[in-house]
Amino acid sequence: MSVMANAVRTALFGAVVSLVSFGASAADYTLSVNTALSQQDPLYKGLEEFKANVEKRSAGKMAVRLFPASQLGKDEDLLEQARAGAPVAVVVDGGRLAVFVKEFGVLGAPYIAQGYGGIRKVVTSPMFEEWVQKLRKASGHQVLSFNWWQGERHMLTNKPVKVPADLNGVRVRTPGAPVWMETIRAMGATPTPLPWSEVYTAMQQQVIDGAEAQDPAIYGSRLYEVAKYLTKTGHINLITGIVTSAAWFDSLPKDMQTILREESLKAGDDASKATEASLADFEKQMTEKGMQVVDVDVAPFREATAPVYDKLGYGELHKQVDALLKQ
Repeated sequence: MSVMANAVRTALFGAVVSLVSFGASAADYTLSVNTALSQQDPLYKGLEEFKANVEKRSAGKMAVRLFPASQLGKDEDLLEQARAGAPVAVVVDGGRLAVFVKEFGVLGAPYIAQGYGGIRKVVTSPMFEEWVQKLRKASGHQVLSFNWWQGERHMLTNKPVKVPADLNGVRVRTPGAPVWMETIRAMGATPTPLPWSEVYTAMQQQVIDGAEAQDPAIYGSRLYEVAKYLTKTGHINLITGIVTSAAWFDSLPKDMQTILREESLKAGDDASKATEASLADFEKQMTEKGMQVVDVDVAPFREATAPVYDKLGYGELHKQVDALLKQ
C-alpha cells in the first residue's frame, strides 16, 4: 500500500473515531451504524429493533448508535473506515462489496431470485458464508448478517416504459457498481451513477431522465414528486447487509460477537417481513399523490438482461445459485 493511501486511511480513521466517540454512552463498546435509508423506511425500523435488542441482551455493555440519511458519509467512505478498524458499520448491497470479493456482486444481478424468500435462501447458505470469510481476508470487513431485504427495484421515468426499447437514450441513475451499471445498460438505458441523496434534485433539474429503486426508498425520498411513472420491472431484488470492521469485531469478547450476529439476523428477518407487508401501501400512497404505478410483462426485460451474467463473469456462479434455489 502506498504512503499516500496509508495517510488517507489514517486520516479517515481519526476522523470517524472522533465523530462516533462524541457523546458516546458509558457502554464498554459502541457500534455506529450508517444507512442511506430514511427513518420512515421499514428497514430502519429493523435497525431500531437491532439496537434495542443488542443493548438489552448485552446488559448495556454494547451501545448501538444509528445514523439515517447517510449522516456519517457515503457507503464507500464508511467501508474504508471499517477497513481501518473504526467501530462503524454500514447497511450496504453486494455490488459495493464486489470490488473486494467478486461473488458478492451476483446478489445484485438481474432477476437472480424471486422475493425475499428466494434471496434469503442464498444469503443464509454455506456458500454465502464462504464469501463472508473471503471478505474478511480480502478487505478486513465482517458481515453481521445479509438478510436485510429492501424490495424489488423498479424503473422511475417521466415517459411510459413497456419494453426495453422504450429506455433507449434515457439517462437512469443507478449505483456505480458494475453489476448495476451493466443491468441498466442491458435494459436499454444509459446508466448514470449518482449518490442517492442527489437523485431528487437531479430529476427535478433534468440532469437525469429517470432512476430505479424499491418502493420504500422511492416514497421516503418523495420521488413521486419528480417522476410520473413507476414501472414495475422488478429487475433487481435488493438485498443488503450490515457490514463492519473485522478487526474491531475480532477485538470483542465472543459473547458480544454472537449477540451482534444473532440479533442482526433476527432484526433483518423482521424488517424484511415488514418491508414485504408495506409495499402495496407505499404504491397506493404514491398513486394517490399522482404517480402512475404500471405493471408490465417483465419477460422482455429478463431476456434483455440475461447476458449480464456472462459479460461480468458470473455465468458459472449463476448456475450454482440456481442449483441452490432448487434444493
